[in-house]
Amino acid sequence: MTETATVRRSRFTPEREAELYSAVLDLLREVGYDALTMDAVASRTRSSKATLYRQWGGKAELVVKALRHQKHSQSGEVDTGSLRGDFHALVTREGDCEMEQSSALMRGLAVAVHANPDLLDAFRDLIIDPETNEMERLLQRAVDRGEIRADNPATPYVLHMLIGAFAARTLIDELPPTQEFLTSYVDAVVLPALGA
Repeated sequence: MTETATVRRSRFTPEREAELYSAVLDLLREVGYDALTMDAVASRTRSSKATLYRQWGGKAELVVKALRHQKHSQSGEVDTGSLRGDFHALVTREGDCEMEQSSALMRGLAVAVHANPDLLDAFRDLIIDPETNEMERLLQRAVDRGEIRADNPATPYVLHMLIGAFAARTLIDELPPTQEFLTSYVDAVVLPALGA
């Protein structure tokens, strides 16, 4: 990601930015990443295309920042005082309806991410890296509390396990991920793998 992309100042109020991000995600659900255009975003949000490009640089950055904004508005750093509590808080940050919508978005983006290097870069910078860092902090707190061993071989794969459960639920069971499913998965798979 270019340095200019990270230092751009917003010309939008936080409310207007949230409205714009919501419209981008709605368009993404309707047409998918490949068919989403900056023209369509400008039209839907009553913005100029030039302003959108100045603010976000391009479609990839705009889409990923919209996804990040949605995740960020639903979360904050999780610290309940126990590993089980932290995992349960993580997997219940979104309601079942929001999870179903997020699952549909992620399925649609899975192909696009691998076909568009700029989208992949933005996705790594704004979604994957922050999620990985949050998970590392959560697990380190569990180590510090003595709940898990620092050298547990499952530790580097926790994020993979959680994302896999989220994605595989629809593929295997033909059902959307739910809070009940994910909390059961944490208790049956993730915590035992960590020896907690």
